[in-house]
Amino acid sequence: MIFLLDMNLSPKWLEIFKESGINAHHWSETGNHSAPDSEIFNYAKDNDYIIITCDLDFTALLALSGAEKPGVILIRSKNIMPSFFAEKLISAIKENAEAIEKGAILVIDDEKHRIRILPLT
Repeated sequence: MIFLLDMNLSPKWLEIFKESGINAHHWSETGNHSAPDSEIFNYAKDNDYIIITCDLDFTALLALSGAEKPGVILIRSKNIMPSFFAEKLISAIKENAEAIEKGAILVIDDEKHRIRILPLT
């Protein structure tokens, strides 16, 4: 399972993932910084990445396309700094790893997380 961090997340997250044994890349290492979300979405889909983002556009793309991949982890918090949110995110990823890998949207906020299996109907 490989994660692709959207531009709206700091590259500082990469160190947190590495320390947790999670394979992740930041879009800034992979593609054009100003690429539209559809390009990031298609790249993730074609290369079997799971997107981690704060951007609702990726869930909209999944809903419109009816696709089963890529999986998306959507962070819904006012504080998305690794020092604040890392424990919640890493815990939710580990708890839901099987579903995420098969294709799901995992929404994580400050209080809870919920998962929705793809495709959206």
